[in-house]
Amino acid sequence: MQTLYSKIGPENLKAIIDGFYDLVFANEKIGHLFKTDQALVREKQYQFLTQFLGGPQLYSANYGHPKMRMRHLPHRIDSDSRDEWLNLMRESIYEVLEDKRLAEELYNCFPKLVNHMVNR
Repeated sequence: MQTLYSKIGPENLKAIIDGFYDLVFANEKIGHLFKTDQALVREKQYQFLTQFLGGPQLYSANYGHPKMRMRHLPHRIDSDSRDEWLNLMRESIYEVLEDKRLAEELYNCFPKLVNHMVNR
């Protein structure tokens, strides 16, 4: 069975993440939540999404169990932040992936996950 990671491919995943963070870091609504080492946050996201989408367990190998809710608790994440994050991710996915059905399949992985990060 082909994983979503293998359907997308590591190069496309990297391009999606890079495009996404280019949008995030410049975004007035959520950019302030990402005041961190930009290269590190991109790499961690790549490792997490590789694992999350069925690829190698890169994140766990380097950082342990993802515990994403716990890792996001120090940051004020409300429903507006969630929605903006999802909008930027959708924009990045559709910019990179030519196959719109694959793009939608990938995007649909995120709403439930991101909703779990809302803490305000």
